[in-house]
Amino acid sequence: MTRISAIRARAINIPLDTVTSLSSRVVRERHYGVVEVEGDDGHVGIGFCYVGSTGGRLFVEAVAGVLAPVLIGQDPYRVEGLWQEMYQEALLQGRAGTVMRAISALDTAIWDRNARDVALPLYKFLGAVHGESVPAYASGGYYVDGKGPDHLAAEMAGYVEAGFSAVKMKIGRSSLREEEARIAAVRERIGNDVVLMLDANNAWSDLQTALRFVRMYEKYDPYFVEEPFSPDDIENHARLAQATPVPIATGEIEAGRWRFRELLERGGAIILQTDACVCGGISEFRRIAAAAASMGITVSPHWFHDLHAHLVAATPNARYVEFFPDDQVLNFRRLVDTQLEVRGGRVLLPQRPGLGFNFISAELDRYALTPWIDCEHATELAA
Repeated sequence: MTRISAIRARAINIPLDTVTSLSSRVVRERHYGVVEVEGDDGHVGIGFCYVGSTGGRLFVEAVAGVLAPVLIGQDPYRVEGLWQEMYQEALLQGRAGTVMRAISALDTAIWDRNARDVALPLYKFLGAVHGESVPAYASGGYYVDGKGPDHLAAEMAGYVEAGFSAVKMKIGRSSLREEEARIAAVRERIGNDVVLMLDANNAWSDLQTALRFVRMYEKYDPYFVEEPFSPDDIENHARLAQATPVPIATGEIEAGRWRFRELLERGGAIILQTDACVCGGISEFRRIAAAAASMGITVSPHWFHDLHAHLVAATPNARYVEFFPDDQVLNFRRLVDTQLEVRGGRVLLPQRPGLGFNFISAELDRYALTPWIDCEHATELAA
């Protein structure tokens, strides 16, 4: 029987080339956590997550000090059992945040390792719905100093010219008048037939303010308004959803099936943006998506198209992959050796085993926040 023989973890820090803003925060650098899970048969799987603009070392400690000792020596095909044991071990350290993201990365690496072992692309190993490609939307439209409505509209139009029939832009940072100028310029440039998505990144804290903005946006026919409030403010998500015909989307920072169940039962979202690198990994993503399907809710996962293309391809109620045409904001792409191809607004599914890509060792070294921590000696490290 194959056993997990080694786990390695590392924190990475990649500065953004250009300081970039969302509605409520400024981003200057990205901290990522990466892992490798190796079996005694020699097959290695990789996993990863976004930790935040700071705090990358917390990821390494969570893997080495809490989670790796649960996995070493175990059968990697006992995926559900390993997930439950990691979750149980980490109850006191955190059922969300960096600890859950570390569980997510390890769970992803185990699935990747197992798919590589049987020489299948991950989406086929999971059970494919789509066989060749999946629909995607181009994600961008960030706030950058000196980037006015015309600049923004040109960016969005460029994605359409590249073949995308759906695009997403950021909202919520500026005044009502300035925000209307931005969306009006975009809608005029891209036309009425292109799907336009709006991402507020937790811009508002009260329903009255959110309603003023969303009612202004209504006439521009947005496909959804994403993350209008803090992820913890489920009540206002539900109240806003009842007050506007614009679909509400959220869930990218949410973790665990229980919180998603509360969000769905209270009517806080009609589109879930569950991120497998945040929610608990591929295993938990599948549980959440299945629960959403039972309620007629679609899933359009957040970020990391390198992973989520596989999950959209293997999830019947998944609709879009969020695709980043450049690596300015999602600069994780600098760490991997294979980039997904897009044709006609659809991501072509990789045919190599597992995730279909590997980390570039030299780039990991270049952006290293920590060295590789060999978790065979995790108990020693914690002591």
